[in-house]
Amino acid sequence: VPRMPLTCRPVNLLLLLLLLLTALEIMVSAHSLCFSFTIKSWSRPGQPWCEAQVFMNKNLFLQYDSDSNMVKPLGFLGKKVNATSTWGELTQTLGEVGRDLRMLLLDIKPQIKTSGPSTLQVEMFCQRKAERCTGASWQLAINGEKSLILDAMKMTWTVINHEASKIKETWKKDSGLEKYFRKLSVGDCNHWLREFSEHWEAMPEPTVSPVNASDIHGSYSSLPDTWIILGAFILLWQAGLWPLRMS
Repeated sequence: VPRMPLTCRPVNLLLLLLLLLTALEIMVSAHSLCFSFTIKSWSRPGQPWCEAQVFMNKNLFLQYDSDSNMVKPLGFLGKKVNATSTWGELTQTLGEVGRDLRMLLLDIKPQIKTSGPSTLQVEMFCQRKAERCTGASWQLAINGEKSLILDAMKMTWTVINHEASKIKETWKKDSGLEKYFRKLSVGDCNHWLREFSEHWEAMPEPTVSPVNASDIHGSYSSLPDTWIILGAFILLWQAGLWPLRMS
């Protein structure tokens, strides 16, 4: 089998380096935790005004509702977390955050153009890689319309729906609220993610839940490990750095 000309080897070496860096990125993969809240300004008796779902690497493993004020574990990871001391802390925090978010919804309700009950969908996201927090954010949707995103690492707001501009300005002026958002996402969420990651690594073969958190959060390589390794070997051989003997 003919080898590629020597003049092509620098290109091959560059591609090989990129492949190896991608493989390293996968080996040191990021873990993410997402808390998804649905808050209602009004609910019928016996129906929860707050529902929450918690995702680890886009896998649903916890559910919470304000009616029962209890956290329900789901799957292998949920059962593992249920047996830890973090469980009580998590239950309490979900209830507190739900109440705080409902107060925010009631405060901004006069600015929402609707005559009936309003809803606030909130996703708090954090990500860890190489033993450090590499991302933290909040996404807020009002009555099903994506409205605001807060980058809690840089503390910058992004307005998605122009109708939420006034709400953003109001919240941006509230330094206590911004500190609250940052503490929860960069602090508490990151702390739980570090603990849950240990249980995640012990899982047999995690599979993605049919119910996923929003795709705007987190980024993972779409290249399978096998193809990356195969590509690296091919480029090594073409560059003459990997001997291949034909019998």
